[in-house]
Amino acid sequence: MAYFAILLRAVNIGPSLRVTAADLRGAADDAGLGAARTLLNSGNLVVTPGTSGATEARDIARLVRESLGERLGQDVPAVGLSAEQLTAITQANPFPAAARDDPSHLQVHVPFGEVDEAGVARLDLANAGREMLATAVGVLYVHYVDGIGRSKLTPKVIDKAVGAPTTARNWNTITKLRAACDGSASR
Repeated sequence: MAYFAILLRAVNIGPSLRVTAADLRGAADDAGLGAARTLLNSGNLVVTPGTSGATEARDIARLVRESLGERLGQDVPAVGLSAEQLTAITQANPFPAAARDDPSHLQVHVPFGEVDEAGVARLDLANAGREMLATAVGVLYVHYVDGIGRSKLTPKVIDKAVGAPTTARNWNTITKLRAACDGSASR
């Protein structure tokens, strides 16, 4: 059975856009998606196509976005990753030591579009901080060596360099999403 991870952007980090786990699962159910399961409280959903007829990650994300919009009366940006994409992201990780030793400071920025690798390279060269950046398999990996809160690589700076809005998850969350999509996490 095909599983997909849906990642919401900028939810539950302030008072402006709150999406409960119940709303997220309900939106998936309303869209005809199956086996809806949320992970953490930061806008992560794992689903199957169910009866929706969708077979692509972008179509599943669109269905969730539309359904959440109807439920909440707000636009909630969502991006989808297939189980295969999550596997590729974990296998292509250019910072295995950070994944092992500092997984909460290793983030994967998933774009709502294509990564501008030249833009990321320019940011990397211009960055005065100690963050390490790399692109692979359509995402941006950033190891925030000195912590995320003090970094000058804010979401706005990252989005400009990538050339598209992104949503980020730390390595712990990425591996949990992969396990859930692979079926190795309990349902």
